Amino acid sequence: MNENDYKLAIAEWNKCVSDYSRIASLIPTNYIFELSSEQIAKIKEHNKYVDVCAEVGVYNGSVVLIFLPLDAQGHVDKSVSEYQYTTLGPLKFDLRLQETKEFTITKNAVLSSNLTKIDGNTNTSVPVTEQPILDQDIAIEAIERWRNEGMEWFFRECNEFGGERVFRRFYIPMQDLTHPHPEVLGIKCSFGLRHNDIYQRMLVTLILISFHELLQEGSNVATISNTYDWAKPCPPVCRIPELGS
Repeated sequence: MNENDYKLAIAEWNKCVSDYSRIASLIPTNYIFELSSEQIAKIKEHNKYVDVCAEVGVYNGSVVLIFLPLDAQGHVDKSVSEYQYTTLGPLKFDLRLQETKEFTITKNAVLSSNLTKIDGNTNTSVPVTEQPILDQDIAIEAIERWRNEGMEWFFRECNEFGGERVFRRFYIPMQDLTHPHPEVLGIKCSFGLRHNDIYQRMLVTLILISFHELLQEGSNVATISNTYDWAKPCPPVCRIPELGS
């Protein structure tokens, strides 16, 4: 997507945020976004900030996520003229969420000098994950709540607040997209609805579900999950530097 199409798409979404009927026609709550490994590689190549900015737009009559290339300070890199984007669409196949944990059982025994057992115990160790994993149950709950209550959330936001609190963009930790091991083959992004204790209200988030080469081969070394962190919606979570002019 070029810069002109990007600006038009963003402007169109800004027109929609206060129009519940328009939003309801654009966002079926069972639709998702998908990112291929090629798109992820291009996003990684051009994004130099610790977070990835995905702006919401309306392009060719569909809701899209547009990934803006950010420089090291968190502003748009104007030297990049083409933006990666993904279109909200139906899920073509069943979505499998898998979380595998390997436990280590340590048995200790102490024998006296005359070979008599004088002490013994068993410890079970839960591994500390090396990746930012969103617990599977939390992810499923957020996705199901979005499926069942997403339109009610929009109805209230449009009618009581004029769409001012509806998300315009999402900030995604860069590490969620670029796991070196295991390799990410693709990512599916689902909207989720989850209560935020800081803001004391329900917020819409993006839940990233990754698919890994090792996971598909059935490996269960250490802790492996294909469900990762959720994105921060702006508004209200806009503490990251604003986009450059």
